Amino acid sequence: MADESWRVPSLVQEVAATVQEPPSRYLIPEQDRGGDQLAGAEMPDPVPTIDLQRLLASDSAADEEATKLRSALQTWGFFLVTNHGIESSLMDSLIAASREFFRKPLEEKQGNDPVKTQDQILDWCDRLHLRVEPEDERNLDRWPGHPEVFRGLLHEYTQSCKRVKDGILRVMARLLELDDDDDGGILGQFGDKGSTTNARFNYYPACPRPELVLGIRPHSDVCVLTLLLADEHVAGLQFLRDGNWYRVPPVHGRAALLVNVGVSLEIMSNGIFKGPVHRVVTNSEKERMSLAMFYATDFEKEIEPIAELVDEKRPARYKKIKFRDLVAAHYEYFSRRERVIESLKI
Repeated sequence: MADESWRVPSLVQEVAATVQEPPSRYLIPEQDRGGDQLAGAEMPDPVPTIDLQRLLASDSAADEEATKLRSALQTWGFFLVTNHGIESSLMDSLIAASREFFRKPLEEKQGNDPVKTQDQILDWCDRLHLRVEPEDERNLDRWPGHPEVFRGLLHEYTQSCKRVKDGILRVMARLLELDDDDDGGILGQFGDKGSTTNARFNYYPACPRPELVLGIRPHSDVCVLTLLLADEHVAGLQFLRDGNWYRVPPVHGRAALLVNVGVSLEIMSNGIFKGPVHRVVTNSEKERMSLAMFYATDFEKEIEPIAELVDEKRPARYKKIKFRDLVAAHYEYFSRRERVIESLKI
């Protein structure tokens, strides 16, 4: 039987505690190292910020926010959302409970992304993936039971984020001149079960040589929409635009969530909205944590450009693909440092 021990790398937290130099499996290609290649540039303008209460109002203020949202989607593909209605105390408590989980004994933690090939470069990150919606698909055996408050906090946060996601997608549908109710527009594309939601807790240990590794390599999210609760003290997230990497500063005080478009929505919108490429860099002195909520369609749903967005002047730009197959292809391309969306263009 072939030796496949390479398929199960150690938790990065364990590696970081025992080495002065990152192991070779984590080292990015030499051409991407050195100097300030991972430093990123300051954003030319402040991160686009959308006031959700104003966006969902029924007055001229809503039109102003919608115009700002359209600009953010067409330039960056991501934005910050404020006045989202989620209590900062809930977010603080959930992040605190998550840190407590990652500080548990190593044998009580599990899981990173699939390792597809023996020469795949690994990310300097430990992750906890949990299915949170639909509720009947939750595997509570995988949900941490310690700290005891973790499950209740995640359930409450999931319900709060769902309201934020629905509001944003309804406005996006209006920007595309689609119906904005649950049966039409974008929300209607999720399938009979509604959105499938995965929570991913990302833990980035301090790295002795941050110029040699990446917390997460460049990629676009495969889902429809992502809501990110980022570390409020430690920066690391960067977005690619016009060939340049730009660093996103921390948002202090839990005032905002970061929202970005995923590949599924890029396909559904027929390329009008773009799923931005982003990466995470590491820090030599401080650990970093974030929580991403990924909103996706049912696995059996076929992803394709919405019919109302296709005509003779604007033909379909992407092939139809079942979401299950899109996810599988995403990991294959991700392991090769490539984007799956490129393989679907017509």
